[in-house]
Amino acid sequence: MDASVGRPVRRSVVVTGATGGIGAATALRLAGAGFDVIGTARSQEKADALVAAAVASGRSLRTVVLEVADPVSCVEAMGQIASMTGGGVWAVVNNAGVPQAGSIEDVSDEQARHLLEVNLLGAMRICRLALPGMRLRGEGRIVNVSSGLGRVPWPLGGWYSASKHALSALTHCLRVEMAHAGVRVSLVEPGAFATAMLDRAIDDLTQADRGGAEGYDRSRALFGAVNARVPGPEPVARTIEKALTSPRPRARYTVGLDARLLVPLHTVSPLWLSDLIKHKITGLPHTSPVRAGAAKETA
Repeated sequence: MDASVGRPVRRSVVVTGATGGIGAATALRLAGAGFDVIGTARSQEKADALVAAAVASGRSLRTVVLEVADPVSCVEAMGQIASMTGGGVWAVVNNAGVPQAGSIEDVSDEQARHLLEVNLLGAMRICRLALPGMRLRGEGRIVNVSSGLGRVPWPLGGWYSASKHALSALTHCLRVEMAHAGVRVSLVEPGAFATAMLDRAIDDLTQADRGGAEGYDRSRALFGAVNARVPGPEPVARTIEKALTSPRPRARYTVGLDARLLVPLHTVSPLWLSDLIKHKITGLPHTSPVRAGAAKETA
């Protein structure tokens, strides 16, 4: 059956960051839907674990070792994938990502560069390497996994929000640039789902905390509470499958109740109200205690 009119048969898809969370759920779901899935992993050990998980669920997929933050690794892995697929994949799912939580003041240049390499430059690099094959065949799909926080910048997660906001902008540009070549490009914006990402964000906050820094304790507690209550990543995997199988995929898919509520609320709210809500939730104060005390004494 042709992919443009129904569920594709053995269309090749590369899923980056496929060894956990949204990536693993997506790789396994697409394998079960008949795709020829190639999941990327940062180590052979993780790749082997993904293959074992697929076999245990009665599915099959292939893997390559890839570090999306390393340009050489990307070129080598995508070259290997081109050989595995006879000219390149039909679709790319750019899912690999890291959180890097912490205040702007506490995140180093090195940490910020790594975040941007993984979340932004790596994703675009994979697109750039996959596009020649798609253009040659006159068709293809790209799904870039962003975040609801790409449209709702969140305190103590500013670098993450910035990377996802930039990914959104580039995805929208790529969609227009590649439409004439038959390449359909979609953005998926998940809200909070139970994955290791929030655990990693909590670790980031612990490492960045200068001791008594405002907002850190409450943010760690918030991330932990959210991770304990939200569902697993399967709804995001279903949405990614929809973007790959729909004859007319949407430009943007927002997934999760929190994202569907917060994104439009943030869009229509004045900045002062948005700031007030973020102060309230994170516990970050509006005014320095010193300045506030001085103002009272003056009065």
